[in-house]
Amino acid sequence: MDQWPGLLLAPLSYPFMVRGLLAAAMVGIVCAVSGTYVVLRGMAFLGDAVAHAILPGVAVGYLLSGGERGAIFWWALGTAVLTALGIGVVSQRARVREDTAIGIIFAGMFALGIALISTVRSYAVDLAHFLFGNVLGISERDLWLTGVLGGVVLVTSLGLYKEFLIISFDPILAVTLRLPSGLLYYLLLVLIALTTVVALQAVGVALMVAMLVTPAATAYLLSKRLPTMMALAALIGASSGVTGLYLSYYINIASGAAIVLVCTALFLLALLFSPRRGLLWAWVSRTPGERSLRNRA
Repeated sequence: MDQWPGLLLAPLSYPFMVRGLLAAAMVGIVCAVSGTYVVLRGMAFLGDAVAHAILPGVAVGYLLSGGERGAIFWWALGTAVLTALGIGVVSQRARVREDTAIGIIFAGMFALGIALISTVRSYAVDLAHFLFGNVLGISERDLWLTGVLGGVVLVTSLGLYKEFLIISFDPILAVTLRLPSGLLYYLLLVLIALTTVVALQAVGVALMVAMLVTPAATAYLLSKRLPTMMALAALIGASSGVTGLYLSYYINIASGAAIVLVCTALFLLALLFSPRRGLLWAWVSRTPGERSLRNRA
């Protein structure tokens, strides 16, 4: 037990670890709050599509700035927002299913990004940190940017909580109350796009959808009310970010992967042991006769 304070404090002697821990906690909270709506509306594919569709923005930012990270970030952000709005326009105006619109825009943007990257003949373009994240490389400027954009997402999500709740669960009531359902839908897409870019440096494109979905899905198994689900998801996301970063420090594995593995482990625990929704609870609540029939089957 005497070793625990040393284990917890040792990484804090490095400024890059302190910045990484703060960023991981912020990303976990922002992803969890946005992810709550993603899970409830069945929009998990959207987060993955937006994360991959920013590739053209990353490529253009690199080509125009020579690899300057600030320019790449803003180009990626603009591309993410345009992709999210494009998905909304196609699904709403062209009268195709939302998953179909996501697939069309996702494939087109990803192909455009590959085409742009292929024009660079040198191998100086290193996009590995966009694929797998680089939370330990976050600077003070990046940290402030993450905080500001994350704050915009949180304030908007919580400020329009009732409106987002109504358009998600009762569109007829939204019409009755004369809510601008279309505008709110596009705003939700933009918030998801902002969340995607905020989390990009922490976990990367490859693992982005896990941070957006897994904490919220875990909280869904543990709660019955949306406010509780959102708060619990934020706690799970933040704790997963911090715990994952500590694990990456001590066992020398990729930080983004460690964060996502902690999230996944918590989800599996909730899936097994959650009251009323866990697999173990479902098995125990069956009568002996039901268990016997199921075993025979």
